[in-house]
Amino acid sequence: MDDDQPHHEGLEARIATAILPTLGQLGYELVRVQVSGKERPVVQIMADRVDEATFRVEDCEIISHAVGAVLDVEDPIRSEWSLEVSSAGIDRPLTRVKDWNRYAGQLATVDLQVPQDNRRRLRGIALGADANEVRIRLEDGTEMVVPRGNIRRAKLVLTDELIEHSAALAAVADARRAALEPPVADQDSAEAPEVEEEDPPAPPRRRSTPKRN
Repeated sequence: MDDDQPHHEGLEARIATAILPTLGQLGYELVRVQVSGKERPVVQIMADRVDEATFRVEDCEIISHAVGAVLDVEDPIRSEWSLEVSSAGIDRPLTRVKDWNRYAGQLATVDLQVPQDNRRRLRGIALGADANEVRIRLEDGTEMVVPRGNIRRAKLVLTDELIEHSAALAAVADARRAALEPPVADQDSAEAPEVEEEDPPAPPRRRSTPKRN
């Protein structure tokens, strides 16, 4: 895993730290952890594929199973809780340097922890970022440099241009992924190998838990 990770605090930071190794081993990147609700908290995991290909339902299922097992062991929430896994979506949050650079030129909104130039909320074109700062051109043409540590929340705004840009990025990544996949064998011509019968494997002894849906 690289160092370009989203910033979290408190419980969300502990959850992120616990699941990052597993996500990386499975070929995914963490976009955001968010915990909402009090009586029965919902742990929301937002992720990307490392290969940047289209995020599918199967990816959600893989992450849900693996991350759920990790959190069952880590037990970060003592009460009952549920788990939700999703892609970042088109109007995604901008939580990492790579997000700002990959979507440079797209319209974004930024909520600040502390106002800058008497502004607490910014709206404009994302210009990119480095490890310490992000750059944005406001709708009045002013360019601002914002410390990453002063960003409370940042996300893309859904526009036709963003939809086209996201589709183009996904098409390139999907084509690259397809080129790397091994060809599928012709099942009609391939002979099925003989398999010796074995005793069925013993059922897993993993503890069931009411915490995760």
